[in-house]
Amino acid sequence: MSDAPKPDTASASSAAEGAAKNAAQNAAKASEGNPVFRMMGLPNFKFKLPSRNWMIFLTITGTWTAALVYDRQQKKRVQQKWCDAVAHLAREPLPTDTMPRRMTIYLSAPPGDGLMSAREHFHEYVKPILVAAAMDWDAVEGRREGDVRAGLAERVRRWRKLRGEATSEPLPEDVESITQHARDRVGIKEWDGVGGSVVIGRNTWKEYIRGLHEGWLGPLDKAPEPEPVQEGPLATTPSDDASPSAAPVATDDQQKPPAEGEQEQKKEEEEKEKPKKKTQPPPFIPTSAYPSAMLAPSTPSELPPATAVAFPHILGFLNTPIRMYRFLTRRHLADQIGAQVAAAVLATYKPFDGPPEGSSASIGAVADDEEHAAGWEQARLLRHEETEWHKSVRKDAEAKRALGQESVWCDEMVLDARVAGRMRKFVLSEEEKARVARIAEGKEGVLGESSEKEL
Repeated sequence: MSDAPKPDTASASSAAEGAAKNAAQNAAKASEGNPVFRMMGLPNFKFKLPSRNWMIFLTITGTWTAALVYDRQQKKRVQQKWCDAVAHLAREPLPTDTMPRRMTIYLSAPPGDGLMSAREHFHEYVKPILVAAAMDWDAVEGRREGDVRAGLAERVRRWRKLRGEATSEPLPEDVESITQHARDRVGIKEWDGVGGSVVIGRNTWKEYIRGLHEGWLGPLDKAPEPEPVQEGPLATTPSDDASPSAAPVATDDQQKPPAEGEQEQKKEEEEKEKPKKKTQPPPFIPTSAYPSAMLAPSTPSELPPATAVAFPHILGFLNTPIRMYRFLTRRHLADQIGAQVAAAVLATYKPFDGPPEGSSASIGAVADDEEHAAGWEQARLLRHEETEWHKSVRKDAEAKRALGQESVWCDEMVLDARVAGRMRKFVLSEEEKARVARIAEGKEGVLGESSEKEL
């Protein structure tokens, strides 16, 4: 038997070395990159999956960015829909001797925060629709609790004085009266139609209701303040026959140097020159006096309509998830506020829902408590916002109650049937809702004409 041929080990090793050499050359070429990019001077791009940490970071930031961009796009579409719904009013002709329609915006600083947040809320959600309809407006702002109440009550009392109600204090010559006299001389008339009010936030709404009742049920003149009672013995004046030696002599310690006296005099003069802060007048009538108060004889049968606009505002680190959710879903709030402001611009209104006939709430004053929760609709509007107010507001309210003062924000809302029954609210009619739906679907243009092609 012959032996079997043995494999050539030398040739096998040389083949393995050649394969390894080719693989190293291919790897080197791959590391060099595309020769076309290399000739253009571009760097060598290596496409590979990022690491685990980078994947987590990109997923979170990408999801947040996508949600934010989508919400802002939808918010613009919603606001544009409501702006198109009222844009036809801006193209209606207006007589040259008539003032445009003017609405009143009531806003105040939310509890625990400043006025800037309320202004930003107005500019972001309310103002675009008013501008699209070419509406004019006045703003009544409140930096602290009670400012809106005092401002509205003073407006109502001024209106009553202009209607000829007897008063001991004449109307002051302010900018508004001077402007009105100038318009009357030129022959410019006011808008003969519905004005209306837009109230932003639950705290402002409670001040609005309080100011209406104070203006129509309270007196025109402020009650005189009682004179302070002097305690202790009365000061006696020296008699004429008193000897000069009886006069008190100032010692060296009581005499002040002239330099210090001059400095104090300068400080007093500077304090006098500084503009004094506008003080907030106290309410002319308490809520307990509503049933016995007489309604003003010039009260109209229907008060100007109003709408209460939501103002969600929550503070605190633990409420960060709620604030993040609201930040990413502003499109829903824009749609809700847009419908309310568009209804106010289109001037369609109806009475507020009242309590059943014959109940105590429909006869006299009623408080906003659980017993009368099914009473006046005004008391139920935006009530959920009170649960989100900062706890410092309730502490301040307790301190005011201890001093015998009222807290408009935290006290129960008291309504009188004579005033609440005259209030009106803005609503969207069914025809306007259908027209807005057609505008959103693109079947109707901005001016109201149909955009569908007739066959």
